[in-house]
Amino acid sequence: MPATIGSTTLTCFKAYDIRGQLGEELNNDIAYRIGRAYGEFLLSDDNKVKTVVVGGDIRLTSEELKFAVAGGLMDAGVNVIDLGMTGTEEIYFATSHLNVDGGVEVTASHNPMDYNGMKLVKSESKPISGDTGLFDIQTLAETQAFAEKALVRGSYQLSSTLYAYVQHLLTYISVKNIKPLKLVVNSGNGAAGHVIDALEAQFLSLHVPIEFIKINHEPDGNFPNGIPNPLLIENRQDTIDAVLKHKADMGIAWDGDFDRCFLFDEKGQFIEGYYIVGLLAEAFLQKNAGAKIIHDPRLTLNTIDVVTLAGGEPVLCKTGHAFIKERMRSEDAVYGGEMSAHHYFRDFMYCDSGMIPWLLVAELLCVKNLKLSDAVAQRITAYPSSGEINLKLEDPKLAIARVLEKYQANAVSVDYTDGISLEFIDADGEWRFNLRSSNTEPVVRLNVESKGNVELMSVKTEEILILLRT
Repeated sequence: MPATIGSTTLTCFKAYDIRGQLGEELNNDIAYRIGRAYGEFLLSDDNKVKTVVVGGDIRLTSEELKFAVAGGLMDAGVNVIDLGMTGTEEIYFATSHLNVDGGVEVTASHNPMDYNGMKLVKSESKPISGDTGLFDIQTLAETQAFAEKALVRGSYQLSSTLYAYVQHLLTYISVKNIKPLKLVVNSGNGAAGHVIDALEAQFLSLHVPIEFIKINHEPDGNFPNGIPNPLLIENRQDTIDAVLKHKADMGIAWDGDFDRCFLFDEKGQFIEGYYIVGLLAEAFLQKNAGAKIIHDPRLTLNTIDVVTLAGGEPVLCKTGHAFIKERMRSEDAVYGGEMSAHHYFRDFMYCDSGMIPWLLVAELLCVKNLKLSDAVAQRITAYPSSGEINLKLEDPKLAIARVLEKYQANAVSVDYTDGISLEFIDADGEWRFNLRSSNTEPVVRLNVESKGNVELMSVKTEEILILLRT
C-alpha cells in the first residue's frame, strides 16, 4: 500500500490550470510531485502504458520545471516526449497529432517575472479543470500518497512537431487569397517568434506576398521589453510605433505563450478582442450555416447581433479557457471567442489558438479588400464598450451586492453565469453591464456596453464605478 509522506496545501492549483509564485508556491519539488500525480492520474484509467508530451515557454525557470515534471511522469511509468520551447497551443496540437495520452505546457503566460505555472490536457487535447481531474491531481500531489515507483521507468525523447503544426495552421486559409500585406509582429520576447519564422519560410516557398516586420522577436526570459501582455496599455506602444513607422496593414502582438493574439489596425489603433470575435464569428458562419458560436458573458451585444443576423446560434458560456473548451465540445460549436482575445476552433481540437485568428483576419481583409479599421468601425459604433476595468477593493462581494441592489429592480434581465450581468431598456436607450470578482485577488472586473450610444455607456460606467468605490 502507498504511504502518505505528508500533506501540504498546494496553492498553485487554480480552477483550470496551475499558477504560482516561484519559491514556496511552485518549485522543482512541487513540479515533480505534479508530474508524478498526473502520471498516476492517467494510469488510473486502465493501467496501460501512457505517453505525455511536454513543453515550456521561454521563462527562465520553465526548462527546469519541465524536467522536474518529466521526472515525476517517468517515475510513474509514463513515457515523455519533450518538444522543447513551445507555446501552449503547440502542446494542444501535438497531443492530438501524435495521438498520445496527455500534454503539459509549463508557462506563466502574461504573469509577472516571479511566477510560473502549467496547463494540462488529456488525450485528444481535452482540458483538465477542477471539474475533470485537476483537483484529484492536486490531492495526490499534496498527500504524496504515490504508488511504488514503476518497475519500468518511463522513457524520454526529444522531438518536434513544428513543421506539422505550421502545415495545420495553413489549412485555415487559402494562400491564393492573400494579396501583398505588410504585418508588424511583436512576440514580446516570448515563445511566438519561432512559429512566425516557420510560417515566413512557408510563405516564401509558396510565394505568399506577406512581409513581416519583427519587433521584440528574439525569445528572452528576462523580458527586456516588459512582460508580454498587450492588454496592458503601456505594452502596446512598440507595436503602435512600428505599424505607423512602416505603414503596415496590421499589427499583431502576443502574450508569452501566444495562446492569445491582439490586433492593431493600419492606424496603430488597438482593436478590442470583443470586436474581433464578431468579425471571426461572421466569417465562420458564412462557411458553416446555422452553426453554434460560443461567447463569454462580459460583453455580448455585438456578438449576439452578428451571430443572429448571420443565421447562427449564440451560446453563452462562463469565462475561462477550460469552460469554453468543454462547452465547445458539448455543443460542437465551430468557433468560440472571449473578449480577452482567446479564440477557439472546432478544427483545432476545440482549443484556443493565437496564430489562427490573425491568419483568418489577414485573409478576410484581402478577400473583402478592406482595411482592418473599416472592417470593425461599424460594429464599434453600433455597440460601444468600456473595455474591462479592474478595480481593487477591500470587500469585492459587498461592493457587487451594493451594485446589484441598486440596479436589479429596473433590469429587464439578470444573469449569474459569471458574476452578475444586467440588461436595461430605459428612456436613454439599451445598455448592459457585467460585474465579477477575481478568484485570486481582491479585484472586481467591470464591462459596460450600450446599443449605439457612447455617452450612455460612458455615463453608466462612471455611475457604477462611483458606487463600487463608495
